[in-house]
Amino acid sequence: MTAHKDPVSVVCFGDSLTWGFNPLDKSRYSHEVRWTRRLQHELGPSFHIIEEGVNGRTTVFEDPTRGDKNGLAHLATVRKTHMPIDILIIMLGSNDLQDRFNMSADAIGLAMGRILFAATQATDDVEGRAPKVLLMAPPPLGDFTGLEYEGLYSNAHGGAQSRRLAEVYARLAEQYGTAFLDVGKHMNASPVDAIHFEAAPQANLAKVIANEVRGLAGI
Repeated sequence: MTAHKDPVSVVCFGDSLTWGFNPLDKSRYSHEVRWTRRLQHELGPSFHIIEEGVNGRTTVFEDPTRGDKNGLAHLATVRKTHMPIDILIIMLGSNDLQDRFNMSADAIGLAMGRILFAATQATDDVEGRAPKVLLMAPPPLGDFTGLEYEGLYSNAHGGAQSRRLAEVYARLAEQYGTAFLDVGKHMNASPVDAIHFEAAPQANLAKVIANEVRGLAGI
């Protein structure tokens, strides 16, 4: 009798861009829209997509105004909750670009390096093997002039540094031996709030990510 083979476990670890934040009304995009659920549709039953997005999540910072947003602190629990994880998709960095953190793209890269180091180590659990990792750079921020988040982000700092994030992350991916995807090559931040995703481009993004995931899975 042939043993049953579990689907490939894929955890999507990120912030509101992974959670599915709709910039029009701050609701969560439906299963038919958000890229994580579209990814499940693209990959089919041989894969199991797990959404682990939290609005406002940073790489390594405790948010002094919102609290409990430290991605590095969350990662250890997420890995244990969902182990064994075959593939871990990481997309963070947009929230680090807020003026209050005053982080350059290079500094955010150092913070992401801590996450990648933690992500690529085995844990001390029977099923805690190191997953394969796909690091995704969020698209550059848009123009905040006159928009709601203009007081949190500035074009001079956050906007400028966001345009350097992909090149920094690409070097990190090479350093840590992970796959890399520059999301900014496939979609832009919404002009509604200069941060989040529009609905329509997420279908294509899911196709692009699905190809990356299949490659990591050897399928």
